[in-house]
Amino acid sequence: MINTIDESQRKAATIAGFTGLFTMAIAIFAYYGLASRLVVAGNAAETFRNIAANETLFRVVIACNLAYGAGVVVFLTALYVILRPVNPGVALLGALFRLVYALMFIVSAVNSLAVLRLSSGADYLRVFETDRLQALATLYRGANFDAYYVGLPFYGLASMVCAYLWFKSSYIPGALAGFGVIASAWCAVSAFAFLISPEFGRAVNLYSLDSPMGAFEMATGLWLLFKGLRPPRNAESR
Repeated sequence: MINTIDESQRKAATIAGFTGLFTMAIAIFAYYGLASRLVVAGNAAETFRNIAANETLFRVVIACNLAYGAGVVVFLTALYVILRPVNPGVALLGALFRLVYALMFIVSAVNSLAVLRLSSGADYLRVFETDRLQALATLYRGANFDAYYVGLPFYGLASMVCAYLWFKSSYIPGALAGFGVIASAWCAVSAFAFLISPEFGRAVNLYSLDSPMGAFEMATGLWLLFKGLRPPRNAESR
């Protein structure tokens, strides 16, 4: 039974709030601020030329993805410290689910480095025609998309588990935690549905899979950073 909030939990709440928001900002900046300048939708040849001509920019995107993955590890550790008193086993399960998601960004970095290698113009690549190199580079870039959507169900499960513990503990408002359970469950179920049937992605906008959950995690991060942890229910009744 939770009676008090200790100092380690309070510090972890600040770390979780800051890290959750910071990693989200990194992801948005990497995708919309940097990668979007290189990728030309429906034009593999132009995208290939852009990456070859802007290697440093593409490497910054890779570094941002790795920084995001590292930030997720810090975030899940802070969440575990906060939520462990509520239920140690469930908190650990949530941390492990989120770790699987974070590891997908290492896979993405490896794929992206393969794209750079293909666009490097190295002598040993001259045995390949340009269109074949472009096709291979597109294949590896597409694998990044696959890695994200393989990790997304684990992200949804992790967020759902944490939202359940948030609700049980009353550390954050119950309405916010309840919304988090629903939004995260939707993400996990719909991500599995998309993996089973790509047609699902044509019927439902893919941004709707993780956007509600992202809104929940952003709101939770803001709450933790500026409000901190609320006293447990049983502590309030004393």
